[in-house]
Amino acid sequence: MQMTQEELTFGWFLPTSGDSNALGDPAGHIPQSRELFDEIVDIVDNGGFSYMLMPVNATCWEATVTGGFYLARTKNVAPLVALRSAYCNPVLSAKMFATLDQLSGGRLCINLIAGINDDDTKADGIPDTKKIRYEKMDEEVQIMKRLWASDEPIGFEGKHYQVDSAIEPKPFQQPHPPFFLGGGSEQALEISAKHSTVHLFWGDRPSGIRAKIADLKQRARSYGREDAIRFGMRLQIICADTEEEAWADAERLIAGVDGLKLVNMRTNKNAIEGIRQTSEANRQVWQLLDESGNDMKLGPHLWTGISKVRAGAGIAVVGNPTQVAATLEEFVDAGCTSFCLSGYPHAKAARIFSEKVLPLFEGRTSQVHPQAA
Repeated sequence: MQMTQEELTFGWFLPTSGDSNALGDPAGHIPQSRELFDEIVDIVDNGGFSYMLMPVNATCWEATVTGGFYLARTKNVAPLVALRSAYCNPVLSAKMFATLDQLSGGRLCINLIAGINDDDTKADGIPDTKKIRYEKMDEEVQIMKRLWASDEPIGFEGKHYQVDSAIEPKPFQQPHPPFFLGGGSEQALEISAKHSTVHLFWGDRPSGIRAKIADLKQRARSYGREDAIRFGMRLQIICADTEEEAWADAERLIAGVDGLKLVNMRTNKNAIEGIRQTSEANRQVWQLLDESGNDMKLGPHLWTGISKVRAGAGIAVVGNPTQVAATLEEFVDAGCTSFCLSGYPHAKAARIFSEKVLPLFEGRTSQVHPQAA
């Protein structure tokens, strides 16, 4: 089944670094475990979600292995697995992704990741700056696409890679699995315009997203891809039966936190400054946190509070099911057709969203993940 442009897709996040009931309180941490993951994956696979984001920070379980494991245990959901620029030879990446795609019958999405900051990648033994990692990412995607499309050696000569092989298998999905990318730098936007099936924004007001979509469409036009690229939101969800309960849950999630205190990154004293220096998307999210004032609200139901404790996507939709759906609808009106979501704790939040919010989009959703054009 080919997803039409009008259908909406929803993804959920698998917290392989652990979960939490209270991000500001170490006692609220829920450790990584097979049992934790199994519960979340079961809800996501049977709850109307089409894809599942596998994270890759230093404390996460390895994303490709975990994604492959759950491909064998699920029937519906497609893992969104990272291509970490400069971490893996592109020929091996092409074989790994094509193999997973074949074994799963086409249930695979690929997340293009350059890394939030240089300190983390250097700690992992990758000396490249983020600029170089984005250059490599562009070449890696070009190489994979050519390997998947050709039965002859591809003769690729790039700045960082020289590849002259042909591989099997080819992907199950044609022309290839979909690429997702979330990033706000000039390099990220250009690579997304050139390669992405879905560009994921990390949160903003709907008016800001509308302007960013217009910019990305213009960039994609230069590659002949204006109609091929789609857009999505990476958001947190805090939903309860009443608005009052939802806001109480939000406040409880970051209770006791003063300033920025990141719980999902390496905790050396330079972590925040390193992220500011190298991640435009994080700078934009933290700018929204500064703009949102003491109540940390960007709108009636858009809240920046999680950005105090979490690098990356920290903008949350807060409210009762009707209010959450209406807020997401504002992003649909701005041009978004996919939503990559998470919430704390993740099993409870996914179940609430599946049972109480997704039905409000009845007739407009697809369990088939976005397809590359």
